[in-house]
Amino acid sequence: MSNTENSLLLGIAQKFGTPVYVYDGNVILNQYEKITNAFASCKTKIKYACKALNNQHILKLLQQAGCGLDVVSIEEAQLGIKAGFAPDEILFTPNCVSFNEIKQGVDLGLVINIDNLSMLQQFGHTYGATVPCCIRINPHIAAGGNIHIQTGHIDSKFGISIHQLRHVIRIIEAENIHISGLHMHTGSDILDAEVFLQGAELLFECATAFKKLSFIDFGSGFKVPYKPDDVSTDIDQLASALTSRFKEFCKQYGSELEIWFEPGKFLVSECGNLLVSVNVLKQTTSTVFVGVNSGQNHLIRPMFYDAYHHITNVSNPTGKPRLYSVVGYICETDTFGWDRKIAEVHEGDILAIANAGAYGYAMSNNYNARLRPPEVLILNGKTTLIRRRETLDDLLATQIS
Repeated sequence: MSNTENSLLLGIAQKFGTPVYVYDGNVILNQYEKITNAFASCKTKIKYACKALNNQHILKLLQQAGCGLDVVSIEEAQLGIKAGFAPDEILFTPNCVSFNEIKQGVDLGLVINIDNLSMLQQFGHTYGATVPCCIRINPHIAAGGNIHIQTGHIDSKFGISIHQLRHVIRIIEAENIHISGLHMHTGSDILDAEVFLQGAELLFECATAFKKLSFIDFGSGFKVPYKPDDVSTDIDQLASALTSRFKEFCKQYGSELEIWFEPGKFLVSECGNLLVSVNVLKQTTSTVFVGVNSGQNHLIRPMFYDAYHHITNVSNPTGKPRLYSVVGYICETDTFGWDRKIAEVHEGDILAIANAGAYGYAMSNNYNARLRPPEVLILNGKTTLIRRRETLDDLLATQIS
């Protein structure tokens, strides 16, 4: 982190207090441009997975850049529409919801993505060929480096098994359903283009059974760097391999289909830092703990997914590195990082927890009656508060007196 970035973050911490989420909007736009440029040779649509970060300002930023939206709940869809997305720009991919929620999606005009046989049959019985839909296929590919973020393996709750394709076709024929797209998402943190190509071949094989497709959606799962010198997905290499094969398939299929992706982490992870203050240094017989004024209530990924988030001391960036374990103030084991080399820490210092743009605030909660932090957006050098800090009144607002 440069001296300029350090100074900017310290200024934000001083102005808005800590803990505080800080997002760099230009990083988001650069990531969006990177993926659209990589796949420019195809008819490509990017659908931002808004579960990663759904603040209205972030949604509007991406909508104005030309991005579409991927949502997993009717409430996310409503947020997207409020942010300016047209309903037909929104892909609705829920799982284990009631059919009533599917019907709400149809009423809103969303692109519906069905991920189980029961919903497919109910959808067809209700709408027949009048409302097109997409099908989410589970290819049984265990992609990604962490079992917690794999969604394409055989025991996953997501998608319709590729081995159930014959049953799918029977339902489609019986109910006269118009299938407009095929979809898969195998997991996160995928490095190898071969994983996408393997999944692509399975989808291409499935696609031959559907004569009116307009798109194929390959999900996302692109890996971003978490540690200094960490590896990440080579988007250009992936695009070169996948678009070449996709164009071949389109010729065989007899139609130029659209290729869709739905990145979340790839677009917003690196834009974010969670700034926290050091409450206390606590030395035990084996460890020096840095206790901060945040915890799993604000950033649960390290505890939930065993995720790595790089931590720097922005108050003392040139200090001598020492070994610390950074922990939170929640009455649980909420460790942000074990045995980390961090520039010497003092009580009152400001630490920056990196890669906090994706699944940070979106997964935050009020455990221990703690309040959620504000969110700040930096865009073209301008700093804007885009969500205020919660108050005790916010906690009580929905309770009946």
